[in-house]
Amino acid sequence: MKKEPLQRDPSQTGSLVLAYMGDAVLEMKVRQHLIAIGVGKPHELQKKAVTYVSAKAQALIVKSLWEQFQEEEQRIIKRGRNARSNTIPKNASVSDYRLSTGFEALLGYLYLSDQQERLDEILDQAVHAIEFQQKNQERGDHHE
Repeated sequence: MKKEPLQRDPSQTGSLVLAYMGDAVLEMKVRQHLIAIGVGKPHELQKKAVTYVSAKAQALIVKSLWEQFQEEEQRIIKRGRNARSNTIPKNASVSDYRLSTGFEALLGYLYLSDQQERLDEILDQAVHAIEFQQKNQERGDHHE
């Protein structure tokens, strides 16, 4: 899919706009990943996707990968986390929701600034972090 040229630098774009883009980027990655590993039924795909894209899952990703984020990436996450949103989380704590907004802002920033290699690296690490957590839960280890 061809990207349209931006009217302004992504660093000048609002955090919630970056998060809006990042939400779509994460959804695409997760859907592609689930299809690649053989999840085949639409209902199953949707149910499984939620375990990767929920605010709780994204907060876990941020906490798991925090030390691996570059200083600038941490700044973008914090800016997104602190952005004022009128949305009230339905199935997440406020802190998890805010962290997930920060993570989505980072993904949106990387996508819009054409940092594809770094974006892919973070998305791969995010998928591994969630799958690691899921395996631990299946074994009965509930370290969060």
